[in-house]
Amino acid sequence: MTVSPCRSNFFVQHKDLYQFLLAVQEKCLKNNCRQIVSISQEIDLVDPLLVLDKLTQANEINFYFEDKGKGEAIAAIDAITKLEIDGTERFTKAEYFIKSCLKNIINFGNTNQPFSGPHFFCYFSFFDKNAQVDYPFPSATVFLPRWQVAVKNQRCILVTNTMITANVNIQRLLENVQNKIEFIQSLEYYYPDINFPANFYKKSITNAAKFKSSVASALEKIRSSHLSKIVIADILDVKSNNNFDLIKSLNNLRRIHPNCYIFSTSNGKGQNFIGASPERLISINNQQLITDALAGSAPRGKTPAEDAANANRLLNSEKEKHEHSLVLDFITERLSQLGLFPQILAPRLRQLSNIQHLWTPISAVVPSNIHPLKIVGQLHPTPAVAGAARDVACAEIRHYESFERGLYAAPLGWIDSQGNCEFIVGIRSALIDGDRARLYAGAGIVAGSDPDREFAEVQLKLQALLKALV
Repeated sequence: MTVSPCRSNFFVQHKDLYQFLLAVQEKCLKNNCRQIVSISQEIDLVDPLLVLDKLTQANEINFYFEDKGKGEAIAAIDAITKLEIDGTERFTKAEYFIKSCLKNIINFGNTNQPFSGPHFFCYFSFFDKNAQVDYPFPSATVFLPRWQVAVKNQRCILVTNTMITANVNIQRLLENVQNKIEFIQSLEYYYPDINFPANFYKKSITNAAKFKSSVASALEKIRSSHLSKIVIADILDVKSNNNFDLIKSLNNLRRIHPNCYIFSTSNGKGQNFIGASPERLISINNQQLITDALAGSAPRGKTPAEDAANANRLLNSEKEKHEHSLVLDFITERLSQLGLFPQILAPRLRQLSNIQHLWTPISAVVPSNIHPLKIVGQLHPTPAVAGAARDVACAEIRHYESFERGLYAAPLGWIDSQGNCEFIVGIRSALIDGDRARLYAGAGIVAGSDPDREFAEVQLKLQALLKALV
């Protein structure tokens, strides 16, 4: 068997790594402590989705994230350490957890490579405490994965995070890493691009009357109170004759929605939360932050002329522009409260396969003393997924929605040791549990909204997601 240059390079470094780990173990023995070592290594190109499929175990939590536009995909598998909490202090406690872990991590390998070094994967629920006691995810989860495989611009990085103690067998640990690399390198680069047979399924019919009644009631409150916008979500419960195939669904999502962020989380207990979100919450790269005001929607047209007409109506609609400005003003104000100086970029359209949105990117420089989770906690939830005034809207959401939002419309993403991060908003999403799936989508209700049109918008979003699951 021919040994690739990348693998040969690993074997050349094997002796150095062995000596490094022995030195760490000596320190652990001397100080009676445990030490996390993060080992970064470039490997031959492989599809992280395939790695997720072949490497993950049913009882392990994992995270998958893909941004095709940036040539990025990352799979995080199993947890070397994790935090699961509820409550109003969840963002602060998550920040403290990450900082504490970083004090106990030593890096080995070239950490200047993309996606090298330790990354923490985070997902939060919409509310700081789930009202539904049996909802399968806590309101905050942060974990450092045991295995992390990422692709960036045709380069593939494996990060192994391992716990060193006085008693660990270093030789066996290295053999395990070597075996994992050989297994990963045996996989194909891309998941086969084939048409999967559709699952035959039965779906419950969305309660159109209830949703429209909620919209009408919300419009009354908008006319008579301080509430200027509320986002009302709806669900579609689907039952399949077979268990849903997570990997096939994710592969379908990335083929159908190449302009969206494809994501998946698993709680290690059999439930997964997946989706194709068009909405970034924040991205930080070398202290440069980008966030999005994304609100105001219209369907895509069936012909170029119809598509252009829909786009033109969206750009000139006072109702849609008002909804968009609520989000834009909120984000700039909240960033300013943190001492940042947001810069508003030129507004534009975000055109997806079946829907288009008003979109205004916002940038800012982030001082080193402001942790990404401070910004996430400051922005979530934006009026794009909650409403304005936010606290009033959130209280009304509990009144109108009879289901638990959970991870729907909430932040999901990763943070590295340098403060770089990417967080998205978990919209256009589904909770999968064996042969059952619950799909979520919402619509922003403002003065001028029409119950029939808002219901149609939600159905458009739900049907786009449903196509990927079956």
